[in-house]
Amino acid sequence: MRNTYILLFSLYWAQGLPVGFMTHALPVILRAEGVSLAHIGGFGLLMLPWSIKIFWAPLVDRYGSRSRGHYRSWIIPLQWLSVAVLIGLSFLPIQALNQPLYLLIFFITLLVMNGIGATQDIATDGLAVNILKNEQQHWGNTFQVIGSRLGFIVGGGAILWLLDFLHWQMTFLLLAVLVFLNTLPVLWFKEPDHQKMVSLSSEKLPARTRITAYFQYFLADSTLATWLLVLLTFKVADGLSGPLLKPLMVDLGLSFSQIGIYVTMLGAFAALIGAGLAGWCLKYWSRSWSLMIFSILKILSLIAYAWLAAQYEAQNKVANWIIYLINAAEDMVSAMLLVVMLTLVMQYSRKHLAGTDFTFQVALMATISGGLYSLSGLLGDALGYQNYLNLIVIIAIFCLIPIFRWMKVAKNI
Repeated sequence: MRNTYILLFSLYWAQGLPVGFMTHALPVILRAEGVSLAHIGGFGLLMLPWSIKIFWAPLVDRYGSRSRGHYRSWIIPLQWLSVAVLIGLSFLPIQALNQPLYLLIFFITLLVMNGIGATQDIATDGLAVNILKNEQQHWGNTFQVIGSRLGFIVGGGAILWLLDFLHWQMTFLLLAVLVFLNTLPVLWFKEPDHQKMVSLSSEKLPARTRITAYFQYFLADSTLATWLLVLLTFKVADGLSGPLLKPLMVDLGLSFSQIGIYVTMLGAFAALIGAGLAGWCLKYWSRSWSLMIFSILKILSLIAYAWLAAQYEAQNKVANWIIYLINAAEDMVSAMLLVVMLTLVMQYSRKHLAGTDFTFQVALMATISGGLYSLSGLLGDALGYQNYLNLIVIIAIFCLIPIFRWMKVAKNI
């Protein structure tokens, strides 16, 4: 079982590297170049493949090599493609990004990389659901979050730090090497047999009928119906606040190195601690109460950010260590929330539709978050940091209602 945890850790670390760059490093680089919050929010479109991957998730569940392992036959080629794209990015001159042609190539390349990562995520999630037993799910998701957050440390924090010392090409070649190394554990892993997705009789049904039958699972009883509402509201606060937090650091006067080391990397280390703490808490607390408690802590961290915004707009000097502490606390609580949420998502995923069920639930959250991410830049420009973050806190409080309703019907969870 230890090898299983190492496998999941390595796969999610490899996925976290490019995602960390796009969600943590890229907004900082763009803001430093004078890009508006509205345009930075528009870069949320790069995450589109993560929102729409549900459309090809059934293909990943249905097709795969029995001899090489169903999900391994997807994961390994996609890992090699990620390495190839990172090598390609290393040859793109960053100083030429102000030219439309190079900017377009950069955007398309990042979009392709996200498509590869999103597809690999389907296969990795499906593999995790199939190899983890119910009592192992919280630890499996703990290692998942630790791996992905470590990817954020390197892809989001170390990238900013290294760009101050190394040139663009060497930095991305180093990322490619790390993804390659994280491919090794899955090469040696023997995947158990994959349960057939659907029967031959159901395959003959019209596509619309199969889709309707699929969604009926999530509307089958009150527990799953209220769970859907939780999925739809869980990422609202993250989506609204996402594009603002890192640009706020730039406007507070922090340098690339400070943001890379003390904000992104320190925050990611705090997330590692949070993920481990959440795994320990889930041994003793119910999953439902953990979700509620961690959600309340998340709101408290957003209140702290709203206070930071108020100090910025009042032009009051804030000690750097306070900024670092607030960011680390928010990252730690977010990781704790993610562990319990992914554990619940895994619990509500069926074995024979593991990739599709898991992807559907995560895609719902990503769609809400991504849509609001693009919109939030406009709102942030219009309202200003303080008013907008105050509004987000109020919305986050209302988002506790679906969790409370689900807890009332989801007994013994």
